[in-house]
Amino acid sequence: MAKKKFEIIHREALFQGYFRVDKFHVRQELYAGGWSDVFSREVFEGARNAAAVLLFDPHQDKVILIEEFRAGPMAKGDDPFLIEVVAGVISSDETPEVTARRESLEEAGCEVTDLQKIASYYPSPGCVSEYTILFVGRAKAPEDGSIYGLPHEGEDIKVVVLEAVQAINLLYSGKLRDASSVIAMQWFALHHTELRSRWLVSDASTMII
Repeated sequence: MAKKKFEIIHREALFQGYFRVDKFHVRQELYAGGWSDVFSREVFEGARNAAAVLLFDPHQDKVILIEEFRAGPMAKGDDPFLIEVVAGVISSDETPEVTARRESLEEAGCEVTDLQKIASYYPSPGCVSEYTILFVGRAKAPEDGSIYGLPHEGEDIKVVVLEAVQAINLLYSGKLRDASSVIAMQWFALHHTELRSRWLVSDASTMII
């Protein structure tokens, strides 16, 4: 595919707090030739990149998810308590892998022993600059209903441990409502059998050695 050109004519800050909103005035090269008129787009770009991880215990064949309060659905008048994969903002001194492991411990009490990248993507490219790196991580399932999170950040997070088939059914029944969880579970539904077999074989090989 031919790479189109674009120009940023002007950029102005509309809001600067913990997050930032900028207004970009741009023009783009047209597919039919020539250039477009200048148009504007507002971008929420205070959020840094994020790491998300679907936690899986191959020995018990269980998926570890979390349930927590989310302000976005609240503002829309929707149920603000979402069942999700573990996720968090990548600090400036961290790699996505380090963030995935840290957040797994903070939000679900899980130590991740293996990480495999699933995908990376813009959750909402029309207006948000955040970029998410999604993993599947091997961990030992904690007790269902365990409570984690950082109280000083307003977190009160409940662990949801499900049989693999039950977790996949959350996808088919429409009970997963955020992009990372939907993408993760779609991938898991396709790769569950292969992933579990590979991780169990890896454990068996280690025990033999």
